[in-house]
Amino acid sequence: MSGSRTGRPPVRRTAGRPTAPRGPRENSVRRLYTRACKAWDRPLTAYYLILGGSLLITVLGLVMVYSASQITALQLALPGSYFFRKQFLAAVIGGGLMFAASRMPVKLHRALAYPILAGAVFLMVLVQVPGIGLAVNGNQNWISLGGSFQIQPSEFGKLALVLWGADLIARKQERKLLAQWKHMLVPLVPVAFLLLGLIMLGGDMGTAIILTAILFGLLWLAGAPTRLFVGVLSVASAIGVILIRTSPNRMARLACIGATEPRSGAADCWQAVHGIYALASGGLFGSGLGASVEKWGQLPEAHTDFIFAVTGEELGLAGTLSVLALFAALGYAGIRVAGRTEDPFVRYAAGGVTTWITAQAVINIGAVLGLLPIAGVPLPLFSYGGSALLPTMFAIGLLIAFARDEPAARAALAMRQPRFGRKRAGGTPGPRRWNTMRRRASMARSSGER
Repeated sequence: MSGSRTGRPPVRRTAGRPTAPRGPRENSVRRLYTRACKAWDRPLTAYYLILGGSLLITVLGLVMVYSASQITALQLALPGSYFFRKQFLAAVIGGGLMFAASRMPVKLHRALAYPILAGAVFLMVLVQVPGIGLAVNGNQNWISLGGSFQIQPSEFGKLALVLWGADLIARKQERKLLAQWKHMLVPLVPVAFLLLGLIMLGGDMGTAIILTAILFGLLWLAGAPTRLFVGVLSVASAIGVILIRTSPNRMARLACIGATEPRSGAADCWQAVHGIYALASGGLFGSGLGASVEKWGQLPEAHTDFIFAVTGEELGLAGTLSVLALFAALGYAGIRVAGRTEDPFVRYAAGGVTTWITAQAVINIGAVLGLLPIAGVPLPLFSYGGSALLPTMFAIGLLIAFARDEPAARAALAMRQPRFGRKRAGGTPGPRRWNTMRRRASMARSSGER
């Protein structure tokens, strides 16, 4: 009789389900995915995405402005680095504005809303005064500052509408007035239409589209009813159709959507078609930095409105996808800041800035790809133009300030103080309070920051 050595009957063990062994590659991929999710959910993710993404776009834009503008500068009997030096100066000034805006408290941002709006309206009125306003490429939207420096006040109108509109809606929400349609529309929509009218007097349809997008973004964030939203959208669309139908130039731009020949019927599609040629000849990794062919007089506005086409030709599909990824990260971070805050002003201002930058990037890139009509708007932070760069970098500073102001982000930033304590007035360093630091560290870890 079979049995164990102790005389006890053998224990029958139930056979469990065979577990398939996991390979080391599957485990490493899962660990990598888990770490990426944890890093993505950290409190400072939006802060780093906004700061790093905007700086990378600006630096890459400076490189491409230098490459794309050399031939244009030489054709105008100017030094090859002429446009690059002006853009670099604007980037330095814009960097100062971005740093100042990122350090301002929210109350100061709200206090600046009305002065910026009044200044933008005043400058936009001056544009229409004979002898002061300048016409560039058929649009009278510029003011000369002396020498070769000019300013486009309509670019500052975007920033003014974002700040003033966010402050207005936030104050009405605090008083619980947004449930009434008249408080939802007045005076936001009349002031926005005032800015649009001043812009359209100069003939700049592209900037007017961006301002309209900001207006609808603010109304959407404010929770405008569907009927009200559709009504305002219908009025704006009807006005836009009238403005397009009454302008042969704008009708010709519509006819160039998807054109593959420089002449599409009666419309001259030279710029649109050569933008497609530049993108098509870039291939996967491009022809090399500075080796663009289309910028040698074939592609108009190569360093401004169509700089994305030159980027595709010189850096290829990899370069253009990198630019798109940076703008996507910037847009995601802006939406994240607007969605996680409890301050109404921060929510509306962050949403307005994100709508502004995202809509302008989509319109510019869509025009270069031949999917949208050419609107004449620059690629934010990337194209040449100090008037567009300065308010945009100030708006990026707003997003950075809002991202830093989140409670979890403040706790995470408090952990990154200097390793040794601040010096006392007498010059001797104070004692290090380890208990306080441990409590601070536990608070930060509970919010997801390591």
